[in-house]
Amino acid sequence: MTVEDVRVLDSDEATGHGGRAIAEMEAHAAHNYHPLPVVLAQGEGAWVEDVDGRRYLDMLAGYSALNFGHRHPRLVAAAERQLGRLTLTSRAFHNDLLGTFAAELSALCGMDTILPMNTGAEAVETAIKMARKWGYQAKGVAEGRARIIVFGGNFHGRTTTIISFSDDPGARAGFGPYTPGFVRVPYGDAAALAAAMDEDTVAVLLEPIQGEAGVIVPADGYLAAAREITSRHGALLWLDEVQTGIGRSGAWFDHQREGIVPDLVTVAKGLGNGFPIGACLATGATADLIQPGMHGSTFGGNPLASRAALTVLGILEPLLPQINAVGDQLAADLTGLPGVVAVHGRGLLRGVQLEKPVGAAMVAAGLEAGFILNAARPDRIRLAPPLIITSDDLVPFVAAWPALYSRALAA
Repeated sequence: MTVEDVRVLDSDEATGHGGRAIAEMEAHAAHNYHPLPVVLAQGEGAWVEDVDGRRYLDMLAGYSALNFGHRHPRLVAAAERQLGRLTLTSRAFHNDLLGTFAAELSALCGMDTILPMNTGAEAVETAIKMARKWGYQAKGVAEGRARIIVFGGNFHGRTTTIISFSDDPGARAGFGPYTPGFVRVPYGDAAALAAAMDEDTVAVLLEPIQGEAGVIVPADGYLAAAREITSRHGALLWLDEVQTGIGRSGAWFDHQREGIVPDLVTVAKGLGNGFPIGACLATGATADLIQPGMHGSTFGGNPLASRAALTVLGILEPLLPQINAVGDQLAADLTGLPGVVAVHGRGLLRGVQLEKPVGAAMVAAGLEAGFILNAARPDRIRLAPPLIITSDDLVPFVAAWPALYSRALAA
């Protein structure tokens, strides 16, 4: 049975195919996720549809990777045109899109250069190498002694190096020995950050908002304090905007709210809106450190992904006021509803703190009612719908919340 066959199945056959799809996954695919028992077949805008034709409001958007929703017409048209021209050259050659994409993204972030990759984890690994190279070559740290300060509750990917500085047992346990060179301090505590700095510190790696931890927002001025501390101690400020960037928090990049310029920025997810693309952006002394042979990716900066990213950059600007308005309205509408202690976040990245640790049951109740939700923590529901979502789209979700919470409590 082909993918095309699935689209024309009648309801009874589709239900059977859904069961087969799940059975085949269980039998033949590694169990590195525990997906919800629904088989999605297509989507449009903020909505997706399963093989039975049932529709769901997507309140997760691929963990912010589908910032502009499913099958955005401009992205579909751009991808179709590029598929008919050129998809991959490798970096052994120039292509006619990467330079334009690099110039536009650098300008938007106020950075000098970008190093294109394919995922957020690859972008983070790239920045680790750049920070260490800068420490040895520019700061004069003794070889092998470079330290990068990270934060409790962080999430930057799942490579062996990245999990070495995670405090999530599920991601970390059983994969040692771990990579040294990282020091973890409490998130949001500027004094703890300042106390951890030393002569071997080459960088501070900071999420402007911690998404995987449940949408944890630091106090106003925290990023500016981190900029001042790193500058004073001669270290790089590296901001991971893989989840918060490209409009998710209501600005091009969340750190721009505090008017600071970091030394490194990592981006991915929404940058390609479903096309795998990530990047490490650098400025100042870090911008020209990586020379031929030091780092690379066969697919990094490929023409298809570059075309998708260029299209994304052309879509976002007019949406920013809507993102903030809809996000603020959603937070206001949820505040005070049954089970809601508080709603955290900015733009359309919101964390709903629950009275009881029933996050998993809320996700199950939501799916039954036609809403795709995510429990970042047992007592935190993370909401990250497509940025094109409207307040009207969200009315049924807000109206359903009391019943969803009641079902979760009873589960």
